[in-house]
Amino acid sequence: MSIAEQKQEVEARIAAVCQRADRQVEDVKVIAVTKYVSLETTQQVLDMGLQHIGENRWQDVKPKWEALHERGTWHFLGHLQTNKVKDVIGKFAYIHSLDRMSLAKELDKQGAALGLVVNCFLQVNISGEATKYGVAPDQFFAFTEEVSKLSNIRVCGLMTMAPYELEAEETRPVFRGLRELRDRLNERKLFPYEVTELSMGMSGDFEVAIEEGATWVRLGTVLVGKET
Repeated sequence: MSIAEQKQEVEARIAAVCQRADRQVEDVKVIAVTKYVSLETTQQVLDMGLQHIGENRWQDVKPKWEALHERGTWHFLGHLQTNKVKDVIGKFAYIHSLDRMSLAKELDKQGAALGLVVNCFLQVNISGEATKYGVAPDQFFAFTEEVSKLSNIRVCGLMTMAPYELEAEETRPVFRGLRELRDRLNERKLFPYEVTELSMGMSGDFEVAIEEGATWVRLGTVLVGKET
């Protein structure tokens, strides 16, 4: 299918799940994950009216960003090495992978130098998989309390990645766990604002994620395809 056809199908699936879950379609935002496609395909994605672009590594996204950055809102989704902060800060509207204090301090430092408040999602390893990044749930509140002291970081939400499952339904406890963690965070009032966003759900499981409260879904293959 063309990107236009895939976009139409994804939008129909999101509308159906929102109706089922008694949610508003406009409360679920789509990030088109373009890490596996070319600059030309990324341009087509933007031409189709998809405004949010997600990428994982600066060295891969650099030519796309330099050519197209004025046309969309860019999200950094991948594991971010501390020494790469200077490359991405100021270029990406959101960092979805804040998972340790060394990274938080560097983002805060670089943000202060540029006069920026950096919008971040705290990445939580809800599933406990050794192969996934993210702060462990039992360390989450101690981590969050330290992050709350940094004046150039704004925590807009939480992010997680579910295990790959043949049945999307099996991911539900992971997404529910992230939502419950966000709600507990807001009860503690560590920040002078409400943390509202949940970045969760990918091509194979986004409908379950929406049912559990996702406000951002990160869609690659199902939306933009995958080039080899």
